[in-house]
Amino acid sequence: MATANHNLSNYDKTTIPNAKDFRFGIVVSEWNDEITEGLWQGAFDTLTDCGAVKENIVRWNVPGTFELTYGAARMSKSIYANSGMLDAIIVIGCVIQGETKHFDFVCEGVTQGIKDLNLKGDIPVIFCVLTDNNRQQSIDRSGGKHGNKGTEAAITAIKMADLRKQTK
Repeated sequence: MATANHNLSNYDKTTIPNAKDFRFGIVVSEWNDEITEGLWQGAFDTLTDCGAVKENIVRWNVPGTFELTYGAARMSKSIYANSGMLDAIIVIGCVIQGETKHFDFVCEGVTQGIKDLNLKGDIPVIFCVLTDNNRQQSIDRSGGKHGNKGTEAAITAIKMADLRKQTK
């Protein structure tokens, strides 16, 4: 298991670019909201801890994880992006394995969709989607015993925003 003996919330602030001049979009799935709200909070707290200004963090909600790709695509073309206001977008979702193949289709669709946005777009889209076998695994990764994947996604967003700035 990738998170065994690894806390997703650990980071060394001295190795992270200051986020005070960056603007972030976050698209959050309402499905499994007890999990996605924890991921959102981890991402938001980390961004602000690393210097991001609250007013420079834009949140949009979508109904489910599958809709994250559309939400991120629209956000990347929104007034926020067109005015040069967004430096990175984080998508937050949670898909828990069930008894049908629905899990596989949703996970594959959103993964490929976010990959496509990264290949075709100018704004990095950070994948913060839990794809766990059960609810407890999701709880453990959204602020539980393994830390918070939202924190990890925020650090990635800061680093990718900095890379985008350095390579413009």
